[in-house]
Amino acid sequence: MDGHGKSDSPIVPKKSPNKTLLGVAEGMEGRGLAKGNPLEQNAGRTQGRSGCASSALERIRQAAQRDRRQRLTALYHHVCEQEGLREAYWGLKREAAPGIDGQTWRSYGEDLEGNLRDLSDRLRRQAYRARPVCRAYIPRADGRPRPIGLPALEDKIVQRAVGKVLNAIYEQEFLGFSYGFRPGRSAHDALDALSVGIATRKVSWVLDADIRGFFDALDQGWLMKFIEHRIGDRRIGRLIRKWLRAGVLEEGKRTCSEVGTVQGGSISPLLANIYLHYVLDLWVRRWRKREARGEVIVVRYADDFVVGFQHRLDAESFLADLRERLTLFGLELQAGKTRIIEFGRFAAPSRNRRGEGKPETFDFLGFTHICGQTRSGKFTVIRKTMRTRRKAKLQEIRAELRRRMHEPVPQVGAYLRSVVAGHVRYYGVPMNGHSLSAFRREVSRLWWKALNRRSQKRSITWPRMGRLVERWLPPARICHPYPWVRLGVTT
Repeated sequence: MDGHGKSDSPIVPKKSPNKTLLGVAEGMEGRGLAKGNPLEQNAGRTQGRSGCASSALERIRQAAQRDRRQRLTALYHHVCEQEGLREAYWGLKREAAPGIDGQTWRSYGEDLEGNLRDLSDRLRRQAYRARPVCRAYIPRADGRPRPIGLPALEDKIVQRAVGKVLNAIYEQEFLGFSYGFRPGRSAHDALDALSVGIATRKVSWVLDADIRGFFDALDQGWLMKFIEHRIGDRRIGRLIRKWLRAGVLEEGKRTCSEVGTVQGGSISPLLANIYLHYVLDLWVRRWRKREARGEVIVVRYADDFVVGFQHRLDAESFLADLRERLTLFGLELQAGKTRIIEFGRFAAPSRNRRGEGKPETFDFLGFTHICGQTRSGKFTVIRKTMRTRRKAKLQEIRAELRRRMHEPVPQVGAYLRSVVAGHVRYYGVPMNGHSLSAFRREVSRLWWKALNRRSQKRSITWPRMGRLVERWLPPARICHPYPWVRLGVTT
């Protein structure tokens, strides 16, 4: 997160800002350092078509960086090129569910060059038509169904090609505290920036905010105005309108709406970032410079964001202004997930003086954030796996084990190994070892129960079960460095 009054200069210094934690956090939030675009080697060392495509994107990137007020016009031909469409095809997920066309990644690839040639020709003639998106549902952590979209395969390819061109432009525009769905950035980068910011800046109050049904409430009219502010090629705008107006197909009925963008498409995360860049990010930066009396830190990941304040009056004023700002663009905060809490290195002493309990906690990106101390007594932000996330994952594993009850042990073991390994890779942050071990033990217990249900008498003893667990389940280990260590390396 960037500090109060920091400039957004795209110039990258030849070395890290300084060796202090504050400097590292600021470096992560700086415009040039956060993106790393100048440090990327876009064109390959050998000449080739892919190298030409990278050079074309580099020219777009340089043009966007040269003049931030210029509307870029000659973009559409980059989308139509067969080389770019081929690269987009190879970037898709192989096992993704098919859309309304029934085409899978493998079936489309049986005549890949012919299909891409035909798609490129239709794009050049502007005869390409977007198809409705199939609606599907996946369970949320709280048990409620979450709607997602399954676009047709060709729509995914074209969306990915358009997204690559738009990313070359908007990565020069997006601010440093935006982390969601951006190349070279991850959820752990956002978590590191937040932890270091709270630990090193004068943060005593935290606003944990979430926008209600953002992807369903996004105003398409405003979105197109935001895009046209930077993109002067009308053919790109027509493509995006086609996807927005293609509608959703659910139970054989097609529905269209003038608000929202369907989750599941390759272009949806980028469109969401563009919308929030103009609605939220630029406004937050301006508010911090003009209205805030103390320090303010910001970290946003998609529609979930956290703002830290030095003074409570700033936090309350910001929240009131934020509600008014979002209302102008058809958005609102979710009441149950938006609150101001006392949090930070000054929170515990202040609450002790007032005779109050421990500081409250807040959830962000799957972790519960807690005010804690290191062994030496210094303040630190402790991150634990959210209880609801862990419970939901265990319920999913229980149902899958019941379905796989009579499969061979090696097949079930391979499935559980991938699940536990993925859980450890994401949640394996320092000071979260207890939660990781508890998750692994619970998975072992569920597997033991499933194996013993195969017959009426128990056939798996705990010693044998221990050997199976040791053979198939990865150990619970910390695989991420401390936030300030990784943040210092990336900057």
